[in-house]
Amino acid sequence: MKRKVARAFAAACAVSVWLAGCTADIAQTPAGAPPTAAYVYRLAPDDRLRINVYNEPGVTGEYAVNSEGDISFPLVGMIKAQGQTLGEFSATLTQTLQARYFKNAHLVVDLVASRPIYVLGEVNKAGQFPYQSGMTVLGAVATAGGFTYRANQKTVMIRHTGQAAEQREPLTADVIVQPGDTVRIRERNF
Repeated sequence: MKRKVARAFAAACAVSVWLAGCTADIAQTPAGAPPTAAYVYRLAPDDRLRINVYNEPGVTGEYAVNSEGDISFPLVGMIKAQGQTLGEFSATLTQTLQARYFKNAHLVVDLVASRPIYVLGEVNKAGQFPYQSGMTVLGAVATAGGFTYRANQKTVMIRHTGQAAEQREPLTADVIVQPGDTVRIRERNF
């Protein structure tokens, strides 16, 4: 009986050690690869916001971030939005309204539509598509109708907003697309 318990315990320990090793392998990032950081959405031109000011229907509505990164807001005029998170922009607008017009301004800022992404190259339906939160390159390709038979399915070229040149990245399931990105699928070498 003691031998059976000892064998069962040894088997359980072996499985435990094996699982710990597998978990360590999964958790490790490739050598030289930077750790992935959570993406923080920052406002930029072509974003559309819904600003709801409590008890003020005259200024409540949808507003677009213009090409200079500003929003034209009633009573305030042009207010800078580019580069700010929704929370930062909400705080800036609240302070501006309280300093000039309202004693106690309460408002809510929601993102109605983010800037689109562009998918080019060896996809069945290249073009401009709406961005969806957490979208990956494979999701963007699926939105564009999938790969053509000539597509290189090992690497992808991505140009992030504000960057001058494309970057080559391995085409894996965890490559995230950001709003305003241009994704280009190259032709494979036969």
